[in-house]
Amino acid sequence: MHRTIRRKGLLLVIMGAIFWGVGGTVAQKLFHQSKIDVNWLVTTRLLISGFLLLSIQFFGKSRSQVFGIWKNKRTAVQLIIFGLLGMLSVQYTYMASIKYGNAAVATLLQYLAPVMIIIYLVSRKKAVFTRQDVLTVFLALGGCFFLLTNGSISSLSVPIPAIVWGVLSGLALAFYTLYAVPLLAQFESLVIVGWAMVIGGFTLSFIHPPWQMDFTNLTMESYIYLVFVIIFGTMMAFWFYIESLQSLSPKETSLLGSLEPLAAVLTTVFWLKESFGFFQWVGTACIIAMILSVALNKDSSSHTKQSS
Repeated sequence: MHRTIRRKGLLLVIMGAIFWGVGGTVAQKLFHQSKIDVNWLVTTRLLISGFLLLSIQFFGKSRSQVFGIWKNKRTAVQLIIFGLLGMLSVQYTYMASIKYGNAAVATLLQYLAPVMIIIYLVSRKKAVFTRQDVLTVFLALGGCFFLLTNGSISSLSVPIPAIVWGVLSGLALAFYTLYAVPLLAQFESLVIVGWAMVIGGFTLSFIHPPWQMDFTNLTMESYIYLVFVIIFGTMMAFWFYIESLQSLSPKETSLLGSLEPLAAVLTTVFWLKESFGFFQWVGTACIIAMILSVALNKDSSSHTKQSS
């Protein structure tokens, strides 16, 4: 019985990570092929996925938490800040980086977040710079150099707007990860992330209402891609990851979660036929090695994934 439950957990986390990675590539296809607006996609993605995650929590265990989180003024304010500066910022910057560049680079740049967290904690004297941190920073910076320049000092292989949005995405993910800690200590992950998505999507609705969209230009293929990004690449990816924690350790799920950037790179190169130079592959390997290094050495009790 235990082995069967463990296999289920492994399958769930692998599927979740692949859905996350492929979801970014499919979003890139939507931006470039169907000319879908970034604001509209982020708004729609957040609102639908958020309501679905809250529904899963409401009809599952601990349904009282769905609305209970709003009863305390302090946690309510924290949730709103997390929804705006955490969830919305992560989602928007990540999607903008994909639009101006590609899903592979956007995903890899977002995974600079661990380095930014290390720098923040050391600068605030909340942590000591260790050998492990040196390795993490070295792999991240080296990986970025090769990824963005393809080994050439004189030119960039990636558009500057994609780099800017990608780095901002990493910063947003670092804030998102750090700020979520006290909330996660009190409430279920699905409640926090579900409400954060709804808050972010509702706020962005004032800029681009989800109903203001020219659907006549969308093909059946575009609708299929939309469903995949919203349902599989967002809602189910997160749900599967959380469910896997029931039978796997956080360290195991974080290790298998590194399949996300790998899936994004492979689908971007082989499905969308994006050019990827030799040194960009070297950079990709460095960043994935950095992710694995962080996951292997991180205290298993402190890790909870809440992805893009």
